[in-house]
Amino acid sequence: MTSLQPLLDSPLFDLLAQSGTASGVQKAAAAGLGIAVLLAIVGFSLAVYVFFCFCMKLICEKAGHEPGFLIWIPILNLIPQLKAAKLPVWMIVLFFIPIVNFGIIIYLWIKLCEARGKPGPLGILIIVPIANLGLICWLAFAD
Repeated sequence: MTSLQPLLDSPLFDLLAQSGTASGVQKAAAAGLGIAVLLAIVGFSLAVYVFFCFCMKLICEKAGHEPGFLIWIPILNLIPQLKAAKLPVWMIVLFFIPIVNFGIIIYLWIKLCEARGKPGPLGILIIVPIANLGLICWLAFAD
C-alpha cells in the first residue's frame, strides 16, 4: 500500500472522478487536477500580493518615505505605510483591536491620500470593494 492510497480511496476523489467506482487512474487524474487548481490559486494570490506590495512601495516613495524591505513582509508592511502617512509607528497595535482596526485603516488611507497630495476623503474608498483596487493603483501610478 502506497502512502497515497488513503488519499486516493477518499470520497472526495470519487466525487471528483464523478464515479463511485472510479479506477486508480481516474482518481490520480482527479488528484492531479485538484493540485493544479490549488497551485493556480496560490500562484494568482501570490501575484496579487506582490502587485499590492509594489503599489505600496510606490505610494510610500511618492509620499517621501523610502519603505525598504519591510514593505514586502506581511503585517510589517504597515510600518512603512504609517511612516509615509506621518503617523506614529505604535499605531500598528491598533490594527489588532477588533472594530478599532476598521477606523484606523480608514484613517491611515486618508492620511496616505493627503501625503500623496490627493483629497483625503478619497481614503474612505478603501472600504469599498473594487473601488479600493482603483484607489491603490491611482495613488501608486498617478503623478
